[in-house]
Amino acid sequence: MAIKKQYLKSKPVCKVTFSVPAEEAKTVAVVGDFNKWNPQKSSLKKLKNGTFKGTFELPVENSYEFRYLIDGNYANDSEADRFQWNDYAGTENAVLEV
Repeated sequence: MAIKKQYLKSKPVCKVTFSVPAEEAKTVAVVGDFNKWNPQKSSLKKLKNGTFKGTFELPVENSYEFRYLIDGNYANDSEADRFQWNDYAGTENAVLEV
């Protein structure tokens, strides 16, 4: 899994690209604070090499809790900026700082 950040000079947003190698998966989405945990708005596209990838523009100077939803199962990104305990989920969420 990988996270790439590209800060824009023209506006206060960061283009964040999420990449998830999951050849066997049918669907992968990234859900979090930035999309109200809605997988409908955050599906990643499957590339020919089996990696799922998607880019989102997020307002800067914020932190966002997020997780991947891979075929209905939640997973964290080991390359997240940090991890935060979430009482609602009863587990840690990955955190992205932009």
